[in-house]
Amino acid sequence: MRNVLVTGGSRGIGLAVAKRLAGAGYQVVALGRSEPDPLKEAIEAADGRIRFAKFDLADLEGIPDLVRGLKTDLGPMWGLVNNAGLGTDGLLANLHVTQIEAVIKVNVTAPIVLTKHVVRSMMTEGGGRIINMSSITGHTGFNGLSVYGATKAAMIGFTKSLAREVGRLNITVNAIAPGFIETDMTAGMGADQLKTISGRSALKRLAEVEDVAAVTEFLLGDDARNITGTVTTVDAGNTA
Repeated sequence: MRNVLVTGGSRGIGLAVAKRLAGAGYQVVALGRSEPDPLKEAIEAADGRIRFAKFDLADLEGIPDLVRGLKTDLGPMWGLVNNAGLGTDGLLANLHVTQIEAVIKVNVTAPIVLTKHVVRSMMTEGGGRIINMSSITGHTGFNGLSVYGATKAAMIGFTKSLAREVGRLNITVNAIAPGFIETDMTAGMGADQLKTISGRSALKRLAEVEDVAAVTEFLLGDDARNITGTVTTVDAGNTA
């Protein structure tokens, strides 16, 4: 059974990914700061194929011990889904430097450091899959999301360069760029704003977390063995 670590796996896209992968036969570690009821229900329904690991990715110093502990308990990771992220919004001129630093730390520095430690065992094992969750804001921009958009653009650059770095070792690195999806991260948007966004899309609707989970499953599988360094957009045609 292949092990996959999903950060931010306790809710939203991460939880949908964890459930989808468990259903496909993977052993999933859902990493998060808390274990809400929906995750507990998913763990119970998954018959041992999902386990929760409590960890705050802002704790960069603790990442090496986290990875070592997971490897000791489960063995090496076949897949890493860097999904966790902060969605702090607001005009740049009004953001405190601590807010800016927090978003960059969790959305960029933490996944890079985590990948550094996870990819080492993938290199030893001779293969693996890394999936970085970006966003359409990383290449289209959105009012009030300048810092968030910058972090998501950074993950695209990270994806493309790392794909070349580890490709010779049979490790693929890809990114997924979801559009606006009804999750906790978009909860601050009003119904009218979300309606306007969906109205601009080619399909006249918002994409759903299950759509992102389906793409994640594909990229982790053997059918995607020759796909690397790419960005797959899942936005119901919002950027078409």
